[in-house]
Amino acid sequence: MTAPLRILVTGATGYIGGRLAPRLVAAGHRVRVLARTPDKLRDVPWAGDVDVVQGDLDDPDSVETACRDIDVVYYLVHSMGGRGEFEEAEQRSAEHVAAAAQHTGVGRIVYLGGLHPNSDRLSPHLRSREQVGRILLDSGVPTLVLQAGVVIGSGSASFEMIRHLGNRLPVMTTPRWVNNRIQPIAVRDVLHYLVAAADAPLPRSRTFDIGGPDVLRYGEMLQVYAEVAGLRRRRIVVLPVLTPRLAGLWIGLVTPIPPSLGRALIESLSTDAVVSEHDIDAVIPPPPGGTTGYRDAVALALRRIDRGEVETTWANASPVGAPADPLPSDPNWAGEVVFTDERSLDCDCPAREVWPVVESIGGENGWYSFPLAWTIRGLSLIHIS
Repeated sequence: MTAPLRILVTGATGYIGGRLAPRLVAAGHRVRVLARTPDKLRDVPWAGDVDVVQGDLDDPDSVETACRDIDVVYYLVHSMGGRGEFEEAEQRSAEHVAAAAQHTGVGRIVYLGGLHPNSDRLSPHLRSREQVGRILLDSGVPTLVLQAGVVIGSGSASFEMIRHLGNRLPVMTTPRWVNNRIQPIAVRDVLHYLVAAADAPLPRSRTFDIGGPDVLRYGEMLQVYAEVAGLRRRRIVVLPVLTPRLAGLWIGLVTPIPPSLGRALIESLSTDAVVSEHDIDAVIPPPPGGTTGYRDAVALALRRIDRGEVETTWANASPVGAPADPLPSDPNWAGEVVFTDERSLDCDCPAREVWPVVESIGGENGWYSFPLAWTIRGLSLIHIS
């Protein structure tokens, strides 16, 4: 970096934006974030290191005010769980940012889009991302568009869907897209490219594909997750009649992902998502040691979750999340189902006889009565897990 830049981050309350803003600060830049509800950023650790301005991408005046005296604008807004005419709304927001950036003399726009094939048969959400990228590229402001596929990181919607499917379903039914080819990328690598995009050489506005080193079928991604998590191999049954809508409802039943978001994720998996060119290497060198493999990305994400070190999650980045969804500050068991069964029984036995029974609860076996029945149940649980 030659000199600190004045940077505006839109979508700073989101999953990627909430991680990017502090990294831009750490890189020495002066960061401003645009938030519809600034109170959402009040408790983040880096709130005092940035300039928070209130505004809405639907309001051209507030967008133009936020863009004044800015060198680089990061456009990180996308409504994965959106309903209704979200495509038109997202196009309007992109048009407002493009116009404001041009009017105020912004030097560069950086946009994170979705990796997709060159096809007219895109899901509504991938199509919307492609359209937003086109609007920004045509703005007249130098624009760098990064196109990423499935992002693997603690708290990302894509990873949480994989994690909960793998943890909860030893046998699962899936649509045919489970056989599509995916090139996932670790969230740390996405952030590497985004930070470097602020001042990377850009001869002309264009898109760049980014991805990790592995190309896997989605079913293989589920199996690798199970291996890393210490689970038995999962059995996957492909059902050709499982539509995105039904699959979204199914995702909503077995994971914390709401059906609307689950459907959007599934529709985005309905086509291959593989890097088609590696031109980014000539503009932004890969991270030291290369991009992170899928297996290592899963292990890193699980380690973060186990340690309670999740910076941002899809739950506090999406308006479709339920109020009871876990936050990064919650304990690592938050968000799962917990059942409590309390019982009491009076008996005439001396304490010296009762206490050894109490001490035997849990331990290596986890049972304390009907030994044969609990042994059978324990063996059955071992078999299905």
